[in-house]
Amino acid sequence: MIREAVIGDLEALVALEDRSFETDRISSRQFRYLLTRAHAVTLVDDATDGIRGDVVVLFRRGTSLARLYSIAVDEMARGQGVGAALLAAAEQAAMEHGFAYMRAEIRTDNAPSLNLFSRAGYRPFAVHEDYYEDHADAVRLEKRLVRRPEFRGTPVPFYQQTLDFTCGSASLMMAMKAVNPGFEADRRTEIRLWREATTVFMTSGHGGCGPYGLALAAHHRGYDVSLYVSNESDLFIDSVRSEEKKQVMRLVEEDFLEEIRHSGIPVHRERLTARLIADVIDEGRIPVVLISSWRMYQEKFPHWVVVTGADRSFLFVHDPYVDEEKGKSRTDSIDIPVTREEFERMARYGKAALQAAVIIGPPRKARGRAT
Repeated sequence: MIREAVIGDLEALVALEDRSFETDRISSRQFRYLLTRAHAVTLVDDATDGIRGDVVVLFRRGTSLARLYSIAVDEMARGQGVGAALLAAAEQAAMEHGFAYMRAEIRTDNAPSLNLFSRAGYRPFAVHEDYYEDHADAVRLEKRLVRRPEFRGTPVPFYQQTLDFTCGSASLMMAMKAVNPGFEADRRTEIRLWREATTVFMTSGHGGCGPYGLALAAHHRGYDVSLYVSNESDLFIDSVRSEEKKQVMRLVEEDFLEEIRHSGIPVHRERLTARLIADVIDEGRIPVVLISSWRMYQEKFPHWVVVTGADRSFLFVHDPYVDEEKGKSRTDSIDIPVTREEFERMARYGKAALQAAVIIGPPRKARGRAT
């Protein structure tokens, strides 16, 4: 019988984990968190002689992407269909929680598990080198749990931000490299773009990138750029309390706006909808979109992501932030499916419900190759 695990299963789960794996084991403390606090579900195959298998599925807030974090089957129960039953139950649980995709990482030398996932319809899409404690590589797998229409979009390479405050510059680099494969996306450029686009101050610590600064940074490098910004001024003023900081932010924004006007960059004040973003993607351009991190991380700060594709139900997002402290991997941040309805709720920030997107097109012909 497959059922949801409870805290009373903790000892049995840890024992199964210890019997099943030599490295990368889930600890008792981690299992307790998964069972009591995590946005996750743990299922067990409960037989008359005890628990003979388990599967852990993590749910990412604000997206339609679930991650199969771990699956274990007792050695004495292998070959009896326990793994396949647990995998099917995990997929069903993900769909019941409103998730449309499942992803997993499997060791490249774990042939039985790779065969199990292959038979279940999972496709490999990347290899994560040196993923496990013993330096073994992992194959990244994905399956759409509901029928998927034809995918639309331009392939967008992924770049992970290296600093807490460089989501804007990291996202801009992904967009520029998508439309110009010769563009070099590296840390020096990430920091240089941040310096050019920063608002100087933000909620705390270093300043973040604003839409005007990001647009100008791309424009200066020869890219075709357009802007969607719902508010004309005082974009992030609510994020700081100090009146002196607000004055500085206004000066920076006024300077950006003056240069925007002289640059000829189109600025649209219309509402930013999922349909508009999908249309932009169909045109071969890449949207870098401001979102509120609350719907993804339950933290109140502005955050930039790249929309990489669209279908009739979802927009797909590269999130440059990888929360490694919480066990996330780059896999969790690549082509994250977000329902169109959820995206429209996500793509607004602060009390003023600010909406902003920097649309990046191929380099302008008159300027030659952009770098």
